[in-house]
Amino acid sequence: MRLSSLFAAASATVLASALATPALAQATDQTEAVDDSVIIVTARRQNESLADVPASITVFTADSIQKTGVETADQFVQLTPGVTIVTGTAEAGDTQINIRGINGARDAESSVALVVDGILKTNTAQLNQNQGTLRQIEILKGPQGALYGRNAAAGAIVIQTLKPGDTLEAGIELSAAEQQTYRGNAFISVPLGENAGFVLSGSYFKTDGFYRNIFLNNSKTIDDQEIWSVDGRFVAQLGDRTEIDAKARYSDLTGASINFNAAFHLPNFAGANPAFFEDVNRHPFNFYNNIRPTNDQTTFDASIKLEHEFDFAKLTLWGLYSDVDQSLTADGTSADFARFTFPGATAASRAASNACFASTAQLRGFPVNQPGFIGATPVPFIFAPATGSTFGPYSPTTCDGTQYQIRQQEDFSGEIRLSSNGDGPFNWQLGGYYLNISRDVGVSLGADLGQGIIRQLYNAPNTTNPTTQLYFDRFSTDVYAAFGSADYNWNDVINIGLALRYDIEDRSVSNRVPLVTDPFTGGPINPGQARGPIADKSASYKQLQPKLTFRWAVADNVNLYANWGIGFKAGGFNNSGSAAVIDQSFNQFIGSNVRITDNYRKEKSSAFEGGIKGTVFDGKVTFDLAGYYTDVDDMQFFEFFVGGFGLLRVVSNIDEVQIYGAELNLNAEVTPGWTIFGALNVTESEIKANASRPQTVGNKSPSTADYTINLGTQIVAPISRSFDLVARADYRITGPTWFHTLQEDSVPTIFSGLLPGSALALPAFVGDADYSVTRRQAFGVLDVRAGLEGEKWRVTMFADNVLNRRYLNEVITAAEFGGSFISPGGLRRLGVEVAYKF
Repeated sequence: MRLSSLFAAASATVLASALATPALAQATDQTEAVDDSVIIVTARRQNESLADVPASITVFTADSIQKTGVETADQFVQLTPGVTIVTGTAEAGDTQINIRGINGARDAESSVALVVDGILKTNTAQLNQNQGTLRQIEILKGPQGALYGRNAAAGAIVIQTLKPGDTLEAGIELSAAEQQTYRGNAFISVPLGENAGFVLSGSYFKTDGFYRNIFLNNSKTIDDQEIWSVDGRFVAQLGDRTEIDAKARYSDLTGASINFNAAFHLPNFAGANPAFFEDVNRHPFNFYNNIRPTNDQTTFDASIKLEHEFDFAKLTLWGLYSDVDQSLTADGTSADFARFTFPGATAASRAASNACFASTAQLRGFPVNQPGFIGATPVPFIFAPATGSTFGPYSPTTCDGTQYQIRQQEDFSGEIRLSSNGDGPFNWQLGGYYLNISRDVGVSLGADLGQGIIRQLYNAPNTTNPTTQLYFDRFSTDVYAAFGSADYNWNDVINIGLALRYDIEDRSVSNRVPLVTDPFTGGPINPGQARGPIADKSASYKQLQPKLTFRWAVADNVNLYANWGIGFKAGGFNNSGSAAVIDQSFNQFIGSNVRITDNYRKEKSSAFEGGIKGTVFDGKVTFDLAGYYTDVDDMQFFEFFVGGFGLLRVVSNIDEVQIYGAELNLNAEVTPGWTIFGALNVTESEIKANASRPQTVGNKSPSTADYTINLGTQIVAPISRSFDLVARADYRITGPTWFHTLQEDSVPTIFSGLLPGSALALPAFVGDADYSVTRRQAFGVLDVRAGLEGEKWRVTMFADNVLNRRYLNEVITAAEFGGSFISPGGLRRLGVEVAYKF
């Protein structure tokens, strides 16, 4: 009822504004007044006015970056209609951005390109990192591959950082907030003679997080984090026509990982305990894992760019080296599947069983989340109703085991481009691109003997953390691309454009798992080795990505626009042995109908957008009204499996998804210094075919909010001649969201296979799961900022999520497990920020 009223009120506000003012292109309050200075963007890899770009773009200028306080993608995405983000739930580099229904699948490549100072960054771990002293952010929607290259099927984030000028400039910004949250940013820009200069930027962030581990003495080890980074940029003019731009950055992150609880969705057990059939939105979060989760990430990248102006064109060359190393340690998920419960023939198995029984007895009655309970023994309760236990994942006992994961990626890329100099009605560019990626991905599951985790992928049976299952592969990628574009001003009112890009992506994988025996099952340590070593694999993916654009200036300040393009993401390889695990554990054992392969196919999308944008009332009102339609073939989708084997992360394909929607953006200057703004996005989607899970046909595209609503206002009021009062409020409503292809669906689970032979002797269907309770409900988050601002200083009070709205950050459904892994969103945080410019 509250949600319906809220949605109706928000919709009425936006629609009333639309009726009161003729519709106009997407220029949120983030765009400054055109009278002062026209917003120049690089959406089509050339400098042009925001109003003239034939596409939907959200732009944050230097002033709006300062007044909103945004620094990273998770912050500015919340101010962008039709865009949502999930980040940092499993680990810091784990970021998926959804733009208008196209999502970046975890463990696959991103669907959103990140371009910083004209250079494409290729590691998804960098999507939510601090990129230095920001000066402009552009968020482009729809396929941008023809212009920005690989993995831009959903859109692109284009960032510009501070470039050294001809005067000394410096600044510092410090903030302190609740939960021992501290942030600091500083920069200095120094000219070196008349033709060169450098910028040095640094950032620091630390927080204890919102949640505590009640088993580890209420320790701040659930969502704590500490990050620091240093960025350097050197720019020099080598004569009148040549510029060199060299950059380097290093960042270091430490903190927690895997901040999830589990919710069960077994309706036939609800009679015994209603918590067996739990709505994910009503889950009370408690954390009590006995292993302190850790997350470490180091990033180094360096780039150099050369630009030379010829009489007829500009030559641009750049190269980028990037190295990102990530690892995490955490509790496991194996307790309810008795992997470490019963002693076997090996010493490691007996030691793990002894530790499991001893820790269970010691913790009998410990308050874990319902329907879990710790009984006298760790035997699953369906086999020992009187004395057994139901742990759920990440329990305080040793019965879960441990997990250690790594993702290490090193890449080198380069581009050469020749483009017109912008004179005349015809603009063009031609270029080539190369990328090499070397990526090691490993997931190791071990026994918890009460002595912590050994941070290496394979530990022998006689160690204190013996390995029971290992996925470890080296992935190699080479990308070759050629591209070109041309646009022509037909006359003063019509512009047409064509861009083309052809990509060849060669991929290979080599398995690195040793041929050793699992001391707990007696089988191979990787199920894919059942018939011997896993063979190397390779594949090549090719795609032509065209894009057409059209703009018609129907009035001095109003443009009609349309664009169509093809988006592309290469296919790839899951960890070797994934298909064998799923087939044995689920299809053969419980008769589930899930199709997973060790290879996943390339994703291709065809997207059309049409709209009208502009300004009215002497530039006091800007608007953008757009509609879009996208057809996606072989959408890549992340699946998470949990069972007696431990855990498994894979990428599958949804054969066909159709997406369509509409978006309205309005920005109005009520009086000088007072601005109001609003945006509404509505997205409809439907799965048309899905061989991986056929019963999901007709469901919605996963991770896609039904709608987003952004409402806000900003006031800049002079208090005296030397300073102003600055106040801003941003309210974001995110609509209902399904995160999995299974929605109003029931499937058999591992309990369906176990129940007939258990002490309960129940029929298999009793263990089936119903996933109708896994949709994240709509939620609204209100952020406010207010303070005083002078020419060189400012003091700001801020409140993030001021209404303390509780919501879910992510829902990861583990279908055959019978539940979901859910992560909570951020709570209210109050703080103060001070800044000074020198």
